[in-house]
Amino acid sequence: MWQRAKIIELLGDRFRCAGGSLEFLTSNSITASEKEAERYFLGLDKSGTPYFVLHQSTEIAEFPSEYESLRTVGKSLNPLEIGAAVHALAIAQWHDAHRRCAKCGAQTNSTMGGAVRKCEACESDHHPRTDPAVIVLVKDNADRILLGRQKVWPAKRFSTFAGFVEPGESFESTVLREVAEECGGTVENMRYLGSQPWPFPASLMIAFEATISNPESVKADGEEIEEIIWLDRNDLKSKVASQDLLLPPRISVARAMIEAWYGVDARKDLVGSETWRN
Repeated sequence: MWQRAKIIELLGDRFRCAGGSLEFLTSNSITASEKEAERYFLGLDKSGTPYFVLHQSTEIAEFPSEYESLRTVGKSLNPLEIGAAVHALAIAQWHDAHRRCAKCGAQTNSTMGGAVRKCEACESDHHPRTDPAVIVLVKDNADRILLGRQKVWPAKRFSTFAGFVEPGESFESTVLREVAEECGGTVENMRYLGSQPWPFPASLMIAFEATISNPESVKADGEEIEEIIWLDRNDLKSKVASQDLLLPPRISVARAMIEAWYGVDARKDLVGSETWRN
């Protein structure tokens, strides 16, 4: 399988790229130093071609120019590449963070192609971790959307509301709690929109649209959310064009939710700067 595989090279959290796409290696093109890297199986494509990630942990300050972060190159990747890259980054980061057994503290080793880490001492199996979080596009009955800005974000950067699912919570309960906590909104109905794996570092974003019954009384919580703003489509178009409002990046489900609400002209009208959380 390895001999005919397409291999993604991941140096730290940077992918080897060329021309805005992943540069796939073959087993014959790997250098001697690269052969010492960790390899994890990602799966097969529709034609049966296997994919692996070759991961080298590093703490270097400056990467060679051919290595790019998923945040940078993600928007130019095709669907197969973005899926493989998200999987590769998530699994590699999990392995880096789980070198020791959570039960006894002994060393763990990768097995089953990287799908499991097994403890050398107590032989317990450890499986990749995913942290579920809801992300919510809050609306009112006039079809305006409410966006918020966290204190830690760059100035003018607004997005949808989000939060991790707590133990014992359903996704729906988390929507109710997060909207109430972050802006004081009372959800009267909600609709599931979809989900997105988000390997920064290990989240699964579960997207909802929620309509609140008290738009006139919402306010930022002042702790996590510093500012909120109601927007209709004209407001959003104007503020994005003037760069008074920076949207989340196009590879994010938050941006997809906003553009779906805006309508078919979103890609044409919402042209402006975008920003990550930091």
